Amino acid sequence: MTRITSTGLLLLVLSTSAQAQATDRIYRCGNAYTNTVTQEEAKKCKLIEGGNLTVVQGTLPAKASSQPSAGSTASTPSSGPRVNSVEQKSRDSDARLILQAELKNAEERHAELLKEYNNGTPDRRNDEGPDSQRYRDRVADLKAKLLRNESDIAGIRRELERLPASTAAR
Repeated sequence: MTRITSTGLLLLVLSTSAQAQATDRIYRCGNAYTNTVTQEEAKKCKLIEGGNLTVVQGTLPAKASSQPSAGSTASTPSSGPRVNSVEQKSRDSDARLILQAELKNAEERHAELLKEYNNGTPDRRNDEGPDSQRYRDRVADLKAKLLRNESDIAGIRRELERLPASTAAR
């Protein structure tokens, strides 16, 4: 009796495996994917082998998804909190004060660098000979620092110009 039961169980497992294999087949018919095709459709469709396939149906038509909606604007994000005008003026004023302090520090640093650079001939240090590579490297470094500092000053001035003019007098 146990022999019949194990044989029946073996047949059940094999038939279930064959059914699962038949339903696990995925066919591509044009742009559509399906796992249920007739013999005639199977000739026109291509069997997809290996790996799993996930097909996600789109929710919007192609025309609707490519055009922005009438209510959306790219320049103003709607997720940010609104700030009243008094608070915004205060923030702008604080930003102006911070930028002016940064500009003053950058200009002072620029004056120091100009003095040290001395029109491309800075004073030699004790460890720098008359034709020393170390001296040439230091001159090149000073020149790079000057250019970088000039760029910083120009950037700070641009930021100051972008601030609203009404915050200038507070």
